[in-house]
Amino acid sequence: MSLLTINKLTSSVGAEVVGVQPERLVDDDQLGAAVLEALEDNGVLVFPDLRLEPRDQVAFCARLGSVDFSSDGHHEVAGIYPVTLNSAKNSAASYLRATFDWHIDGCTPTGDECPQKATVLSAVQVAERGGETEFASSYAAYDALTDDEKRRFGSLRVVHSLEASQRRVTPDPTPEELARWRARPTHTHPLVWTHRTGRKSLVLGASTDYIVDMDLDEGRALLTELLERATVADKVYRHTWSVGDTVIWDNRGVLHRAAPYDPDSPREMLRTTVLGDEPIR
Repeated sequence: MSLLTINKLTSSVGAEVVGVQPERLVDDDQLGAAVLEALEDNGVLVFPDLRLEPRDQVAFCARLGSVDFSSDGHHEVAGIYPVTLNSAKNSAASYLRATFDWHIDGCTPTGDECPQKATVLSAVQVAERGGETEFASSYAAYDALTDDEKRRFGSLRVVHSLEASQRRVTPDPTPEELARWRARPTHTHPLVWTHRTGRKSLVLGASTDYIVDMDLDEGRALLTELLERATVADKVYRHTWSVGDTVIWDNRGVLHRAAPYDPDSPREMLRTTVLGDEPIR
């Protein structure tokens, strides 16, 4: 018997989990494994009106893997990172505008860290307009390729950079901004990620800069085309937030973005990240 009651939200990504109380996520030894299995199958899990307390959110994430505590100091609870455009609550708020573009977290780490395994967001305050979060399966994006495309794209490598993602929202940076972006090392990843499970996905999104050994414009056009194909409306789950909602997604197989919202909006999400242990190969 399944430990979770799940309702599919779209055919390709997203499912709603009903009937789970917050204390079960913290105390039930078997539930963590069930959540990870459901996440593999659905990419995104939505727990409506869960009203998960920050400490319980971190405790739940610890059942899924190692929690990222590198952003301590942003919130009174270690392991919680406030996602908001309010610089009084998050000194790095300006960087978060890049989340308005499709992306996979962790493609441009400061070192050799693997992309994050999973991300949990809980809604504290929501935007009056905008601020929805959209998800698209990067597994489904690969599966939709033709056999010829799978052969041609299987050997391509793509350079990812912080500068590429930041230029999308700040096209005319100051010299200081440019220097900060370029201080982050670039990373070269295969376009097709072959996972330990044997599944394959496309590594796309805002951090992609260019394809190695391909004409610059031609390569960027291909990356744009593939992203557009991966994120057409009928392949996207769009979550409209209510206070108390919690959403978790498989960062290794899901693209996501936030819909733009007013910089003065009170919108605030509490994020906990489960660290990854699988490099892009």
